[in-house]
Amino acid sequence: MQPVSNLPLEIAGNLLGLFTDIDDTITTEGQLPAAAYAALERLHQSGLAVVPITGRPAGWCDMVARFWPVSGVVGENGAFYFRYDHAAKKMIRQFVASDAERAENRKKLVTLSAKILAEVPGSAIASDQLYREADLAIDFCEDVPPLPREAVDKIVSLFEAAGAVAKVSSIHVNGWFGRYDKLSMTRRFVQDAMGLDLDAAKERFVFCGDSPNDAPMFSFFPFACGVANVKDFIGRIDALPAYVSTGRGGQGFVEIADRILSARPKIAKKD
Repeated sequence: MQPVSNLPLEIAGNLLGLFTDIDDTITTEGQLPAAAYAALERLHQSGLAVVPITGRPAGWCDMVARFWPVSGVVGENGAFYFRYDHAAKKMIRQFVASDAERAENRKKLVTLSAKILAEVPGSAIASDQLYREADLAIDFCEDVPPLPREAVDKIVSLFEAAGAVAKVSSIHVNGWFGRYDKLSMTRRFVQDAMGLDLDAAKERFVFCGDSPNDAPMFSFFPFACGVANVKDFIGRIDALPAYVSTGRGGQGFVEIADRILSARPKIAKKD
């Protein structure tokens, strides 16, 4: 990983959009710093398509799509995207699975959640589970005392033994039934909302992230950036970003945003 200061300005100046994880990428210690939110706004005002790509639930993503300075949001690790049309005052929602499929999968996840809680002491259903449409989030450090790595690995193995996909974020293990991830839904968003083939245009986008569930994005985007806390997962993550900030969390995100905006001086403003 190279320092973010090495991200080529000619690349930054030619970007069409920025995708970013939320937890521990834009946020710091579970909070959204004003500077990080302001960076999102500056990126958006500079003409970039800004799209959070998160493991957070549908209920939260509805709010993000409506109220944040973004072009849309991919949620629950790729289960859907939401995009709010401000002119038409309409929320556009696209899911991988049908309503019936999601209902059936939820039944299986409820059964699986009881097994995980019984076999992994100290784990808990994530506090945002009530607002989820497609996955099960098991908390291992957000609202519970941090669990050891062995416990997190056990949660992953229980998901996989049941035939589910499991991904580790900085706070949760997310599990779901279905073959999708953050990257597959990002592709769909770019095609639907921007009319572009992401595979052909990937050099014109940057992804920012911090944890193992971001690995598909890190490996796909040649100019992907990580905030400094991605280093905590070295040896436990399938792919690392090309560039890394010196700051952790929101501070690191601001650093990445500033590097990109420095290549867009005619339109970017720092209010």
